[in-house]
Amino acid sequence: MSSIPANRRYAESHEWVLDNGDGTVTVGISDHAQQALGDVVFVELPEVGSHLDKGDEFGVVESVKAASDLYAPLAGEVTAVNEALEDAPETVNESPYEDGWLMTLRLDDAGALDTLLDAEAYRAIADADD
Repeated sequence: MSSIPANRRYAESHEWVLDNGDGTVTVGISDHAQQALGDVVFVELPEVGSHLDKGDEFGVVESVKAASDLYAPLAGEVTAVNEALEDAPETVNESPYEDGWLMTLRLDDAGALDTLLDAEAYRAIADADD
């Protein structure tokens, strides 16, 4: 069974969002998503300073099994990307909720966090995929 921390919000496309409490959020992919992908071998991330609308494709995660597009769970400006993933993409598998984060966003609308799924609602989607 996948780990689904309660302190995050989730998109149906399997990205998680952690509210940093300062108008920014950290974004990554769920444990469920990294398990489905298998061994991650490459991660493509957006440019810092770029603006994303909710649902925009912002990157790609490639594994030995497949390549999967990443979608912005919320609208905002990219303020940082996890450059460590360039040399160690497997970190997404090893630590999807901590060291394997993908980017941070300065939100256009902090209230938009409420449009995402809580852990319980996301678990229902993840369980349906299994």
